[in-house]
Amino acid sequence: MIKKHGLTLGISRVDEHVFMELKAVGKLTHEDYQNITPMLESTIAGIDHPKINVLIDATEFEGWEVRALWDDFKLGLKHGQEFQKMAIVGNKKWMSYAVKVGSWFIAGNAKHFEDLTDAIVWLNKK
Repeated sequence: MIKKHGLTLGISRVDEHVFMELKAVGKLTHEDYQNITPMLESTIAGIDHPKINVLIDATEFEGWEVRALWDDFKLGLKHGQEFQKMAIVGNKKWMSYAVKVGSWFIAGNAKHFEDLTDAIVWLNKK
């Protein structure tokens, strides 16, 4: 059986709003973070505005291996001041709790959504 896992990263534009978009799939590993961290840091360095809105599609996300959870925590500590809004889309009940804990480590607001459109509308509000 093939187990797909990993993170994809992009910059999206909706009308005049620009935001970073991440998609998490499967159970993330330390190796996933070793692959994505340089790209994430390069993307952040290339954004002119110090405050970034982030859309995380976690609809296919199953969680983290322990070491990967630590990697995620370290990324949040390092770049948390750069995030203005973070919308996490997924339908698992534990995600709303994870968003509450994660919001302690970012400068802006984090919110859980079950609907992608609702998340984008919230990110685009001033």
